[in-house]
Amino acid sequence: MSDNFRQYIDDFHSYLEKERGYSSHTCVSYIHDLHRFNDFLIEYTGSSDISADSIDKQAIRHFLGKEFEERFSSKTVGRRLASIKSFFKYLIKAEVVNNNPALYVKTPKTSKPLPNFIDEKMIDVLMEAPPADTIVGLRDRAILELFYSTGIRLSELVNINFRNIDFNNNLIRVVGKGNKERLIPFGNRAMKAIENYLEKSGRSLKTTDIDTPLFVNSKGERISQRTVQRSVSMYLRLVTEGEHLGPHTLRHSFATHLLDRGADLRAVKDLLGHSSLSSTQIYTHVQPERMKKIYKKAHPHGDN
Repeated sequence: MSDNFRQYIDDFHSYLEKERGYSSHTCVSYIHDLHRFNDFLIEYTGSSDISADSIDKQAIRHFLGKEFEERFSSKTVGRRLASIKSFFKYLIKAEVVNNNPALYVKTPKTSKPLPNFIDEKMIDVLMEAPPADTIVGLRDRAILELFYSTGIRLSELVNINFRNIDFNNNLIRVVGKGNKERLIPFGNRAMKAIENYLEKSGRSLKTTDIDTPLFVNSKGERISQRTVQRSVSMYLRLVTEGEHLGPHTLRHSFATHLLDRGADLRAVKDLLGHSSLSSTQIYTHVQPERMKKIYKKAHPHGDN
């Protein structure tokens, strides 16, 4: 191999394609990142004759810092670092260098996007959106009410059978991620919506088999996730704006409104079926953001 750093990058490209079988898209991403790193090193060292074993963690940190200065996101900068780490692993395997300086550089933390949620005052408008005189409309009302009343996931909702619901105590049993069961209370409005749907569809709690799906399509078969996703997204677009609106929006709204009203974070964690508290803590960031918006809107100097 040549001592030329760019030549090593070209050899790495061939290695990814021929020996690792990576897609052309993945290879292009890796090589693009490494060419940016190479261009930085030329400027950083003042020479185009770069020796791979002369590169240390300080040079890599400076490169990542420059990428941040050029306003690249944490996600992109993290990918650049991952490309460099993979490149040096290859150089060690090829016996060009003895260690991987990128291993000692921490991956930048990426900020999680705040979850979408519906303003509490728009919930009633949403629930009235489906028609109340058709089976499909009443089914969709029951679906919306149950999503908002329990915070369950889409997959959990479509798998509900009659046996999973305790109609006497307003409790529902769902199986979440990792096959973990949890028991969730739901409100009287959701109960009434379910009763109205069952009555309109000619089904009864007393005569329906307990293994029958709660929500069915026009053929009486278990409703599909796609159908629920499409219907919920349609109703949400009638009352709010935003991207990626769907059942998860109601799940986020459920959690946000509970915390807004003083619910304990650990209780919300259990209701959502999160395995760790860190997954639920993102909802605590919603409140300061909302407070900022309220302040800017209400305070005379809010926008100054």
